[in-house]
Amino acid sequence: MQPESITEKTSVDDAAAECGCAPSPREQRRLWPAMNRRAALGLGILGVAALGTVNAVAGPLVSRAYAADYPSWADVAAAKANEQAKAAEVQNIKNLIAGLEADVAAKQQLAQQAADEFYVAQQAYFDAALRADQLQQQADEQAAAAVDAANKAGRVAAQLYRNGGDDTSLSLFFAGSATSADDLLARLGTMDKLVQRNQAVYAQAVTARDSAQSLSDQAEVQRAERDRLQQVAEEKMMAAQKAADEAQAALDAQNTKRGELEAQLAALQDTTAKTIAEYEEGERKRKEAEAAARAAAAAAAKAEADRLAQQNGGGGGGGGGGGGAVVGSGWARPSSGHRSSGYGPRTVQCGNSYCSSGFHYGVDLAAGCGSGIYAASAGRVVYAGYNGGYGNYIKIDHGNGVGTGYGHIRNGGIFVGYGQWVQAGQLIASEGNTGNSFGCHVHFEVYINGGTTNPIPFMAARGISV
Repeated sequence: MQPESITEKTSVDDAAAECGCAPSPREQRRLWPAMNRRAALGLGILGVAALGTVNAVAGPLVSRAYAADYPSWADVAAAKANEQAKAAEVQNIKNLIAGLEADVAAKQQLAQQAADEFYVAQQAYFDAALRADQLQQQADEQAAAAVDAANKAGRVAAQLYRNGGDDTSLSLFFAGSATSADDLLARLGTMDKLVQRNQAVYAQAVTARDSAQSLSDQAEVQRAERDRLQQVAEEKMMAAQKAADEAQAALDAQNTKRGELEAQLAALQDTTAKTIAEYEEGERKRKEAEAAARAAAAAAAKAEADRLAQQNGGGGGGGGGGGGAVVGSGWARPSSGHRSSGYGPRTVQCGNSYCSSGFHYGVDLAAGCGSGIYAASAGRVVYAGYNGGYGNYIKIDHGNGVGTGYGHIRNGGIFVGYGQWVQAGQLIASEGNTGNSFGCHVHFEVYINGGTTNPIPFMAARGISV
């Protein structure tokens, strides 16, 4: 909610003074107390929630793997010369491979749990913020109704005095004819009606004032709950990012070591005349091929994203176009796709395993599976990973309390990492259908001091149509 402007307040006061009939400032204070207004959301202090220990399924195998107690090729060559040593080393390598697998599985499970908890906490915070705003809006409406009723009561009182006031009964007593008496009685009847009406208007003002105060008190309580939930959500986000990083580190360790361990195992179990050097050379070539394949896949993904962005280029309100193109404000359209869903209340849609929310905290832009997602402005990535119903998700902090979020990114389609600085219009991801989604698109959110705001007017104010 935006606070009442000085201009708006002055215009009301001027109108009352011009009328000459509104209650005095003292009467106004007695009629209704001033409403307290909370300032805009303050960014909650980030906390890091501690994660549990690795699942026991990994057991001592993981500890040995992370102690980097891997056999060298020299160890393999030495063990191959002795049957007993070879058997022990074969079992050792099998244990190490199993340990890597168990470590990855355990950390991925923890990361999934943390991401789901982050999503639940984030949505609870958004819901609480929305409820606080709604209560404050209702309080403001009732306060305005109280002001309007009080001004009406003042005008009625002024009319009573203009119609005779205290001299009316005296004029009736000295009436010289039945006709004049009838006129005065009619005037008295009118005054009685005005008095009754004024009492009703006054009662309306008091009721509206009391309702405004009650709603304002409720809004205050809701804001406190909103702030609490914001801090919880921030803590859950940090915990989810930490868990995701640890899971990725475990996966990278597995990818780095497993191939070599399997090659060493094959060398130990091989009864042919192949040498250790041949296995080492084969492992080297395999790693080179994997690296080349990853680089080619990344290049292909970027080329496809750029192609789709160009194919869907153009402009137009709420339509497609301009994905990644930076305008004079320093902001860019996050997708070239058309807007398939707006911000605010919506009809709940259900799929096979979930239903959409009744309030949409962002806008959906659909350009096609695999199409590019671009940073709406320069900033630092504060989250990159899975996030429950959002699927794969990126959050960017642009500074000054402003942030943006990008959801439903395809698996393997996150091109930036936590802590990375990105430029406006930079390709950061590609569209997918992960999380609670009914088709490929990017769910785009804008945050002000942590809470969501409608991206349509926000981006329009920066020269971008979404």
